[in-house]
Amino acid sequence: MRPFICALALSLAATASWAGGKLSLPEISSYLNGLSTVVAPFTQYNDDGSRSTGTVYLHRPGRMRFEYDPPDAATVVAGAGAVVIHDPKSNQPPESYPLKRTPLSLILDRNVNLSRANMVVGHSFDGTSTVVSAQDPENPEYGRIDLLFGGDPIELRKWVIHDNGGGQTTVVLGALDKGGRLSSNLFSHQGGGSGRGTNR
Repeated sequence: MRPFICALALSLAATASWAGGKLSLPEISSYLNGLSTVVAPFTQYNDDGSRSTGTVYLHRPGRMRFEYDPPDAATVVAGAGAVVIHDPKSNQPPESYPLKRTPLSLILDRNVNLSRANMVVGHSFDGTSTVVSAQDPENPEYGRIDLLFGGDPIELRKWVIHDNGGGQTTVVLGALDKGGRLSSNLFSHQGGGSGRGTNR
């Protein structure tokens, strides 16, 4: 799990029901700007063949939390302009990175405009979903993230992180629960608390 967390912070199974053609960047930007809060389960497929699960919490603009299920018990929290990684297994203090240097900034900006985002380096259609590729232009060695959007209706369904060693980590989102109430404590950089049981 550790390589994925680092790639997410530094750079930040598709189903047959993903129908429709290639979505435009303005369409995807409008979809992201229309999101306020989202809660969704996720499954992470690691390059070594292992699998992790957890829950992602999004509160636009500016806040996001990835909470891994035991035995991982790690959290990645975006808020107040920073991304902070808490990984109890590492026996290291939390790591912090500027949010604007990660792909999370693409979806957490107050006004998303993918057509003008410097991090967007690719926009394609793979036959089932629209793929938006992002990379830190100043640090391409950190790798690349591909965000995959399904159409009809538009939804972010999956992302794939490619590291500079050729490995990749895939995160598939479950059903998105939108528009509920989320506690601000979820996005504290202390990393404490849990979203389980959150009123929404």
